[in-house]
Amino acid sequence: MPNRRNFLKTLSSLPLVGGLLAPKRTSAASDRRDYFKELGVRPIINAAGRRIAELVGCEAAMVTAGAASALTLGTAACMTGSNPDLIHRLPDTTGMKNEVIIQKSHHFGYEHAVRNCGIRFVEVETEADLERAVNERTAMMLFLNYADPTGQTKADRFAELGRKYSVPTFNDCAADVPPTENLSRYLKTGFSLVTFSGGKGLRGPQSAGLLLGRKDLIAAARLNGPPNSDTIGRGMKVNKEEMVAMMVAVELYLKRDHAADEREWRRRIDVISRAVSSIPTVSTETYVPEIANHVPHMRIRWEENRVKISSAEVQRQLREGTPSIEPVPGPKDVLAIGVWMMQQGDEKIVARRLRDILRAAA
Repeated sequence: MPNRRNFLKTLSSLPLVGGLLAPKRTSAASDRRDYFKELGVRPIINAAGRRIAELVGCEAAMVTAGAASALTLGTAACMTGSNPDLIHRLPDTTGMKNEVIIQKSHHFGYEHAVRNCGIRFVEVETEADLERAVNERTAMMLFLNYADPTGQTKADRFAELGRKYSVPTFNDCAADVPPTENLSRYLKTGFSLVTFSGGKGLRGPQSAGLLLGRKDLIAAARLNGPPNSDTIGRGMKVNKEEMVAMMVAVELYLKRDHAADEREWRRRIDVISRAVSSIPTVSTETYVPEIANHVPHMRIRWEENRVKISSAEVQRQLREGTPSIEPVPGPKDVLAIGVWMMQQGDEKIVARRLRDILRAAA
């Protein structure tokens, strides 16, 4: 059974985080960076948020236990500020601002993280609806970046209305890096808070996330979470190794050759496409989602009267094989493949498995 000591030993052997976990290393590891020294602090990781804020170019930042945790802590911050009585009271919202305005088309599967704070959603559709909905009980306006094309009030205008009525605005951008500029774009347009997943495009710890934004709200979010006891977010702990690893992930992400990444993703798509395109009626195309996971993906289609297998059955065989391959969820008549999270060489395995499955059905 793995334990924390063995886990840290394993981490310390990795080039990325080896220098983070101990102030002294053997001579063989003398070329590893000393992040604590670079930050100019004793080995206490509260400074990681400051460094991330500097990298992104925002007032303040904190590492959270995923983007869902950021939604809870950010909402709590908008409701309580730094008032200890209100902080300890949540989710009892008696006498507090407890309404969150959301566009009807922006409802999504993670909003329970917001409701945890005891809020009530106020649903709007038009801009006029939104302006009428603002009142003395409005704690926050919530925006789902992925849903921007479907909502009547677009991101920039949503943030502008929040400023007009002095209501904090929170944009959930969990899957919206790349492009790199999104890390700061929505804060520059006026959102009070923004969250990103630590994994996905940032390639940091999968269990971590970022909450970025106004200094006063980030300070209040910290008060609503660990290590503070009797708070709504006490259980949302992030360990020091994840905090530093998240900081390093942001550093590395900002230094990446993103054009080279895109060329590599398109090369992987080409490998898979060439493997299956010789099968009768099979066709492929490259597409880039408009907002979330905004990187090259591929779609594969075929005529089921010639290749006698459904997309669902192909997905099942991919998933149940060895290694297990998980396609991108999508319409029933198409097979979608994401290549950007593959390891080098994975594209060849996917290409071979897809070719074998489709050939057998042809």
